[in-house]
Amino acid sequence: MATYLEFIQQNEERDGVRFSWNVWPSSRLEATRMVVPLACLLTPLKERLDLPPVQYEPVLCSRPTCKAVLNPLCQVDYRAKLWACNFCFQRNQFPPAYAGISEVNQPAELMPQFSTIEYIVQRGPQTPLIFLYVVDTCLEEEDLQALKESLQMSLSLLPPDALVGLITFGRMVQVHELSCEGISKSYVFRGTKDLTAKQIQDMLGLLRPAAPMQQGRPIQTPEQPVISSRFLQPVHKIDMNLTDLLGELQRDPWPVTQGKRPLRSTGVALSIAVGLLEGTFPNTGARIMLFTGGPPTQGPGMVVGDELKTPIRSWHDIEKDNARFMKKATKHYETLANRSAANGHCIDIYACALDQTGLLEMKCCANITGGHMVMGDSFNTSLFKQTFQRVFSKGYNGEFRMAFGANLDVKTSRELKIAGAIGPCTSLNAKGPCVSENELGIGGTSQWKICSLDPSTTLAIYFEVVNQHNAPIPQGGRGAVQFVTQYQHSSTQRRIRVTTIARNWADAQSQLQHIEAAFDQEAAAVLMARLGVYRAESEEGPDVLRWLDRQLIRLCQKFGQYNKDDPNSFRLSESFSLYPQFIFHLRRSPFLQVFNNSPDESSYYRHHFARQDLTQSLIMIQPILYAYSFHGPPEPVLLDSSSILPDRILLMDTFFQIVIYLGETIAQWQKAGYQDMPEYENFKHLLQAPLDDAQEILQTRFPMPRYIHTEHGGSQARFLLSKVNPSQTHNNLYAWGQESGAPILTDDVSLQVFMDHLKKLAVSSAS
Repeated sequence: MATYLEFIQQNEERDGVRFSWNVWPSSRLEATRMVVPLACLLTPLKERLDLPPVQYEPVLCSRPTCKAVLNPLCQVDYRAKLWACNFCFQRNQFPPAYAGISEVNQPAELMPQFSTIEYIVQRGPQTPLIFLYVVDTCLEEEDLQALKESLQMSLSLLPPDALVGLITFGRMVQVHELSCEGISKSYVFRGTKDLTAKQIQDMLGLLRPAAPMQQGRPIQTPEQPVISSRFLQPVHKIDMNLTDLLGELQRDPWPVTQGKRPLRSTGVALSIAVGLLEGTFPNTGARIMLFTGGPPTQGPGMVVGDELKTPIRSWHDIEKDNARFMKKATKHYETLANRSAANGHCIDIYACALDQTGLLEMKCCANITGGHMVMGDSFNTSLFKQTFQRVFSKGYNGEFRMAFGANLDVKTSRELKIAGAIGPCTSLNAKGPCVSENELGIGGTSQWKICSLDPSTTLAIYFEVVNQHNAPIPQGGRGAVQFVTQYQHSSTQRRIRVTTIARNWADAQSQLQHIEAAFDQEAAAVLMARLGVYRAESEEGPDVLRWLDRQLIRLCQKFGQYNKDDPNSFRLSESFSLYPQFIFHLRRSPFLQVFNNSPDESSYYRHHFARQDLTQSLIMIQPILYAYSFHGPPEPVLLDSSSILPDRILLMDTFFQIVIYLGETIAQWQKAGYQDMPEYENFKHLLQAPLDDAQEILQTRFPMPRYIHTEHGGSQARFLLSKVNPSQTHNNLYAWGQESGAPILTDDVSLQVFMDHLKKLAVSSAS
């Protein structure tokens, strides 16, 4: 039998699933004693080179309340051509197309290596993808110029039959007609007045005339031509027109007096964009792409007034309840996000400005609909330009890495119930026997809608064991979960991806060591972190930290080996040994600590944390540190202040930043110009190595990280010093007689102190 580590790895590569526990406790009581909930990270569209989609429809269980898909765990009677559903035990006939199946001639969906399989379902009309650009014109001249160039460039990256539309806004909102030849025509809306969807559709002339009635039923008219043709046009038809139109965009003409902010009607512009798509293309894949260079300052959804002397809200204001526009604005954007999600449209926010732009209030637009959120200093930076280009990047098969309008349906065997999901999704309120009363995240449903997703979008799904303690599951029994994701592929086909997994049940009293060995500490850390960050959105920061600490202490009490009241005897087995340090770094991370971050930055970090896959999430919690020196090849080193040595170059990847840090001696050598002397060729190579590695990360990551090059004593060294574990501080610098490392001026406790306290609390008989 392969080790559990290999088992976990194989499952992630094949199915895109990581469970916190890979052997499941067999009763509700035992499961709650495990502290970390039974949950999984699911990447529904994980890219697989070896998984060609099959060209037929899935076979479903005939029980109306079940409808599970035929899978390798089902029992099959090849002679009678029957199969038994492994979720509800219903016996089903195979459809006629399966008449030739036998033990040696199995369809793909019954083979164990196809526990994940993708079906192409060719039903219904194919609608093209839709991209609606919503562009802020209250920008500085060079910012606007750079944004116009990026938008013109993006037209060449869209699929040729995609529909594209343009709305621009400043003090007024303009919806541009794209079909007129020679003249540009637009509908102008006031930026201070909110409109209902019906009013918007009325004013833009989108409402269809009622069909003539005939004996109480409408005449079947031939398919009407698409009515929205004026505002949404195929790219290949209007490529030239739209390129010129974008090129001629001017800054918002309204004069801005000294000491005022420009009037920006973001709330109304978004409202019109949502209304336009709602009236023309409900339930098809569409992206509203909002480009904004500052906060909304008028109309519904305004975040700050136009007086520059009143700064935009900070965390301090929010705590003191001084953010007067926040609740109303948040409500406005939440309504829009929910309307958009109901129609399967997603909203991207590209916010580039030096000050805050209102992401805190608008975050729900991207979070609920699965849209992107990109934050930068200016549209004229490579950070924005390259990130925006990557939105349209293609996979290995030349297809866009974006999918739309997905529905995720989760089915479980009877001993399990679904507690909820955390990720870029919204509930479809599908009640059923497998839905738990206890909610974790977005609960009360077994189906979620994900309006936009890509191959790395990952949801956390939480389960609950409901089997009673006195009704043991027979030995060797297995619990199963099936994930069914229906989505619109970027080629506009409808597809269904089905993943079915099973794990063994174990009795926690007699087989605790099995359950323990199958603990996936990396997945558990990310799943607990998602719960913590989800709670931090609605609860006070310190309460969330206390909750995380309590859970960690309980976990150590349950799975540590120790003698009562003797902290030195405390040991954690290998499968738990890294978990406490993940939690230590999570407590210090920008997801839970808002100190030193604006509300917008916190929203941005949390947005990305709730949708990235396991590897990226771990980098966010505990950044990776590589050391480059003359002593050998580059190597990963501990994220600790003792790793900061004068003769080393460090490369730190925090997901959002890439930091290159030159140690003191290296920085002095570089200033002296040794790298330009022929006899110090190897020093030149040493300086170059981390730059090459950083480039590799910068090339592939979305959104592109901020690149920081600094040295010992440089002001930007703070990015590194704030992340490493402060094992040497000004308090204990002389206690150890250490020469190495860099002392860090902080009052934060170090990992060593944290672990000592954890051991004391875990072994104490009082707690």
